[in-house]
Order: sequence, then structure tokens, then C-alpha cells
Amino acid sequence: MSDIPHPQRTSLSDIIRTIWAKEKVWLFAAVLLAALLIFEPAQGVSSAQFTAINLRDVAPFLLLSIGIAAYAGATGADGLIARAFTGSPAVMIVIAAIAGGLSPFCSCGVIPLIAALLAMGVPLSAVMAFWLASPVMDPSMFVLTTGVLGVEFAIAKTVAAVSLGVLGGVVVHTMSRAGALSDPLRDGVGNGGCGGASARSPKPVVWAFWHDETRVQKFLREALKTTLFLAKWLTVAFLLESLMLAWLPADLVARSLGGTGIAPIGIATVVGVPAYLNGYAALPLVGGLIGQGMAPGAGLAFLVAGGVTSLPAAIAVWALVKRPVFFLYIGIALAGSFTAGVVFQLWTTL
Repeated sequence: MSDIPHPQRTSLSDIIRTIWAKEKVWLFAAVLLAALLIFEPAQGVSSAQFTAINLRDVAPFLLLSIGIAAYAGATGADGLIARAFTGSPAVMIVIAAIAGGLSPFCSCGVIPLIAALLAMGVPLSAVMAFWLASPVMDPSMFVLTTGVLGVEFAIAKTVAAVSLGVLGGVVVHTMSRAGALSDPLRDGVGNGGCGGASARSPKPVVWAFWHDETRVQKFLREALKTTLFLAKWLTVAFLLESLMLAWLPADLVARSLGGTGIAPIGIATVVGVPAYLNGYAALPLVGGLIGQGMAPGAGLAFLVAGGVTSLPAAIAVWALVKRPVFFLYIGIALAGSFTAGVVFQLWTTL
């Protein structure tokens, strides 16, 4: 008898479990798309096209953010960026919220930038302020909102965006000072704790990093890891979004929010969080409903909540941060959107 151990056979179930453990997100997307192509071929093709088109549209934001993050890490410039956010918390939060309100990022396009900022060690309070304000308003959205809903509504939406960002930043800063949220990112995403590793341990900056093989390898490694991470979650997000648009039409969601008073504002806030409505497509729908008697406050609450936490954005946020931060983000979006709707409704009735 030989003492040499026989190699263990790997069963199909073992292979599936291994793949599921490592690549469950990609596997889920593949199974979902395959099921659609088998049982709903037309919708499967439509969902695949929708996902590909949206990934193409968000690619410039992905590549820019990934490139900046990888370059900052390879050169050591992430320490400079992180230290730029270590001044007065109040000033930092307000500036981040205003910058978010002026930036041209949608709810999905802002995700790669947020990932980069957190990985660089930018404090979560400033990131949350930018995060919440950015998807709600930008210069082109302001112009379009003015044309569709009027300048008063556009100003209210801008104030709501900045105020929501400031609210989120203050809440996070207060909780961080109490010892909470010290490690917001999921394992493997980066190290963006409060204050940031890069700010705590600054290193010399080498701008021409390509002369150093170690730094080149770090650049390529970080860029690839971040690209694959964001690509898989955005793929799932856009697949699910395509099904929501097909099976839960946007106009049906919007038409369920009619009526006046506080109740429609609350309903609009809750529905707006998971429901997806492209900010530009939502404006004429909400404008038509307001013309038919829907409360302006409900319209504002729906636009703000939907812009911040549409399904694709929520899935991407879930992938980036730990559960307490995710639920805090949802809670701030709910509270801030509802408050903005109520305040605007009171303003319009004066």
C-alpha cells in the first residue's frame, strides 16, 4: 500500500460554492440575465442593451475617478488630498455640500468619485455632504428645472440639495466624534476611516511614479481592483433598473403621488427612495402632476429622495460601505427629503 495520499476530487458543487464565494455578484448578474433570455427573451435583450448603454455612459466617470484614485495612491498624493479635508469640520462640510450641488454628477456617476475619496482617507462627514448633495442638483439641472417647474422650484431644489448635504455631514461628524463610524468602508474597498489613514501617515509624494516599478505595480493593482469592484456592482444595478423601468413604469409611480397635505409628501418621500426616475425625465412628469393639483412639496420630496437614493445608487452604496453607514445614508435621505418637501409646501402656501 502506498502512503502517498490520493488527490481529492473536486465535485461540481464544490466548484459552484467556490465561484459563489468569490464572484457571487457576477454570478447573480449572469444567472439573472440568462433567466430573462430564457423566459422573457425580449426583456432579456432589452435589459442587456440597457445595461451596456448605461455602463458606457458612466464609463468616463468610472475611468476618471479610478485613474485619479490609483494615481493618488501610487504617487502618495492621497495624503495631500486627505489633509485638505482636515480643517474646520463646519467649513469642510459646507464647502463639500456646495461643491456637490454644483457638480455635474448623477446618482450613479458620483459613486466612483465617492469610492475614490473614501479610499484616499477623506473624512466621511465631508464625503457624505458631497454624496447627498451631488445627485440632486447641478447647473444643467437648474436650468431645466427652471424651464419646466419655474425658478422658485429650481431654487428650492438647490437649497434642498445643499441643506441635505450639510445635514448629512453634521450628523456623521457628530456620530464620528462620539466614536461611531470609524471604519465606514467594507473590507477590500479601501481605508477611509474618520480622518483617514493617508492623513494620519503622510508619505513623500513622487509625482512621476512610473519611474518606480513598485509604484507602477501599485497603480495597476489598485486600478484593476477598483474597476472590477465598481463594474460588477453597477452591472447588477443597471440590470435591476431595467426591470424596474419595464415592470414599474415611472409615470405609474409618479401618478400614485397625487393629493395635497402632509401625507402625500411622506408617501412621495418613501416611494422616491427605492423608485428610479431619471432626474431629467422626472421633471415633466412631476410638472404635469403639480399642474393637476399635486402638492409642490410632494413633488420636491419625490425628486430629492429619488435623486439621492435611486436603486442603482443604493446598490452601489451598499457595496461600498458597511451596513450602519448605508442605513444612516438612507435615513438622512428620507428625513431630509421629507423636511424639504414640508418646508417648501409651507413656503408656497404663505
